[in-house]
Amino acid sequence: MKLTASVLLVTVIISWAASPALSIRFPDRISGNVNALSEQPLRTAVFALGSFWRSEAAFGCLDGVVRTAAGYSGGSRPNPEYRSLGDHAECVQIEYNPRIISFRELLDVFWTSHDSRQVFGQGPDVGNQYRSIIFTNGTEETRSAALSKEREQTRSKTSVVTTQIQQLGTFYPAEPEHQKFELKRNPFLLQLIGNLPEEELEQSTLATKLNGYAAELCPPRMQRQIDAKIDDIIRKGWPILREI
Repeated sequence: MKLTASVLLVTVIISWAASPALSIRFPDRISGNVNALSEQPLRTAVFALGSFWRSEAAFGCLDGVVRTAAGYSGGSRPNPEYRSLGDHAECVQIEYNPRIISFRELLDVFWTSHDSRQVFGQGPDVGNQYRSIIFTNGTEETRSAALSKEREQTRSKTSVVTTQIQQLGTFYPAEPEHQKFELKRNPFLLQLIGNLPEEELEQSTLATKLNGYAAELCPPRMQRQIDAKIDDIIRKGWPILREI
């Protein structure tokens, strides 16, 4: 991450931790307050699109996404582990508010975030665990997934979309060291949000967003919003940081 980006992010975190009068409020209707968000009628989506480190970050900054988790699904082995997956695939579980973002919109991000025509792998990651899968809950999601796959196939008829569509079975959360991986690669950012205990970090909406930001996968519109808010704070002076 460039120095300027680090400085901007410092200001963002400080503003979140400051008093309500001074803190940043993004107009995307998503805040860092997990308790408030948990009162919304949340839904869950699960996708496999290669390494779950990058996959989790790809969805973290989206409007309406409350939290994400890396994990395993699609196989038959009970209680899979990273070194012993069996026939499971690496996945990302997404909790989202359907009033803000739809399953179809999540599918759009799914298609643009990986190469669905690569067989059992993504880039240098080759293997059954990196295959492309849309997991569905019910007939409506299955229909949406099938239609989106058809649209994706029409974009290029010279190669075949290998994405599978499966009814979701059990989602097994991955080990703690795999959660919010992109954020954890930057200890400086972890320190700025208070070095949260692992359980709090995994449930934090703020950490979910920063995981996407650390990977530079936030949508351009959100990046511009953050830049504009930070510029305003810099002009007015730094807010006071209070104890959390």
